[in-house]
Amino acid sequence: MNLRFYKYEGAGNDFIVLDNRKGEFNSSLNPEAIKKMCDRHFGIGADGLMALQLKDGYDFEMLYFNANGNEGTMCGNGGRCIVAFAEYLRLINGETNFLAVDGLHYAKISEKGGWVSLKMIDVTTVDIDNEAMVLNTGSPHYVLLTNDLQNKDVFKEGQGIRYSDRYVDAGINVNFVEDMGTHYFVRTYERGVENETYACGTGVTAVAMAMAKTKSQTGDIATSLRVLGGDLKVRFNYDGKSFTEVFLEGPATFVFEGAIKL
Repeated sequence: MNLRFYKYEGAGNDFIVLDNRKGEFNSSLNPEAIKKMCDRHFGIGADGLMALQLKDGYDFEMLYFNANGNEGTMCGNGGRCIVAFAEYLRLINGETNFLAVDGLHYAKISEKGGWVSLKMIDVTTVDIDNEAMVLNTGSPHYVLLTNDLQNKDVFKEGQGIRYSDRYVDAGINVNFVEDMGTHYFVRTYERGVENETYACGTGVTAVAMAMAKTKSQTGDIATSLRVLGGDLKVRFNYDGKSFTEVFLEGPATFVFEGAIKL
């Protein structure tokens, strides 16, 4: 069969997006097919695959699959990209409420175009693992402050943490962050992709929270972050205990569309 697809990227975090409003996706694809589609040598190439489908009470539902073919937890940049896709399909007009694996999400598209603000879940728990902070922003994240991040072997060090005894079973995304003064520079090793990605939305959200806690910042906080694929922003309110009104903001760009034979 020939499957129609769309390719989107958010700060270099790239995704295959499927229009599943007719419900054909579940019967036609399996984990191995998804893995092949995401393969950069034998398929389309992507960090993950998303399917947009209809859901009563919501504008749409987002299904997300990691590049290894397995269904994943929340993907922030993916969420922003699927919002842009829903606008392209004329399902929404500037604003939306949609369902993802971690619950309801609100999003708004800037009038300038190409900039999507996505509301993320509240976070109330931050754990400590030696020098790192561990928190769940829709996906689990390990945040470690470091120096000379540009030259760090993120694949080797990130893989070592992700497959350590503590995290090997459930897996964890590993974020290395360097304080650049005006912004934070972030590089991430992602579980499911099992490699470094150009950006991670739930990852930079976790980093912004961890750094606010580290610096004892409270109130309304807006954080600028640079990743390998560009710039992202995270804003939230922190009262010293809970992170609320959390928004991940950045570009969501259509790349191309096509068909693949499965």
